[in-house]
Amino acid sequence: MKTFLATNGSGIARVTCVRDGHWSVDQVLEGNRVTCLASDPLNPGQVYAGTRTSGVLFSADQGQSWQPLGLAGQVITAIAISPLISGRIVAGTKPSCIFLSSDYGVHWEELTSFRSIFSRRFWFSPAEKPYTAYVQGIALSPSDPKVILVGIEAGAVVRSTDGGNTWQGHRRGALRDCHSTTFHTSNGNWVYEAGGTGAGTAISRDGGNLWIQHRRGLDRNYGWACAADPIHPEVSYLSASPSPSKAHSENNAQAYIFRSDSEGVWKKLEGGLPQPLNYMPYALLTDPHESGNVYAGLSNGDVWFSLDYGEMWEQLPFNLKSIHRSMVMLS
Repeated sequence: MKTFLATNGSGIARVTCVRDGHWSVDQVLEGNRVTCLASDPLNPGQVYAGTRTSGVLFSADQGQSWQPLGLAGQVITAIAISPLISGRIVAGTKPSCIFLSSDYGVHWEELTSFRSIFSRRFWFSPAEKPYTAYVQGIALSPSDPKVILVGIEAGAVVRSTDGGNTWQGHRRGALRDCHSTTFHTSNGNWVYEAGGTGAGTAISRDGGNLWIQHRRGLDRNYGWACAADPIHPEVSYLSASPSPSKAHSENNAQAYIFRSDSEGVWKKLEGGLPQPLNYMPYALLTDPHESGNVYAGLSNGDVWFSLDYGEMWEQLPFNLKSIHRSMVMLS
């Protein structure tokens, strides 16, 4: 049984497959400005939500009920759950700060060394006044518990190799305007990024130290979501639009979903999908247990899926009204 949770600006839309082909959709946390979601890879059914006013929230029942965990008053903009150490959670905020919990969110400590990164004085977000930069993506290594990657909107992708005690500055080749970043499910060498600068996407094959921007096959360079196949790390996915004004428009995103191969060449995926997509794919998810399965959540609330690496797509028979701009899948 699969459950999808998506932020929609005024809470969380929750949809569950109750039996073959039949889905139940409801709204939870109504009135809460939920910004981000993260599921716990070590504890199926457990999910965390970041908010603008209520700190971090936690659900142990696949998003049906929620309880506060702390960091109230902080604007939480990104959350990541360790795939290696039970109870370890990393949260990012606006303004750009990093907080760590080692006990499932009962207690938090700020990683104050993050404030000392030299380039942060140049970080600047054009997204909203007063243009304060914020943490947009956090990626935790599946093979080394000390490696943390943080992407900033906008300014840098920075890296720690000692659990956040010290930080390396912007990594060469990475996109400075980070929209999403993720490690491969099991291979700690591979990391993926989508963003609004350069090629719109970058890939690292050495744990996030050095990055490469492959452009072949891309005709759009405003990337937003990225994901990778659980078995084949060289197979990754990207959603991209021509510009931010198009991507975030009401119904004129002019977006496509792309897939890369072992040579780093991008292929536009078309089978069954509208061409182009009028609604931005803000979420791309792969199933950690099924190679070839990929899901796309669009800004209008539609969810599409493919069983064959994006060659052919079908629309799932429900609508979440909107996805703005985070979605997780629980099974």
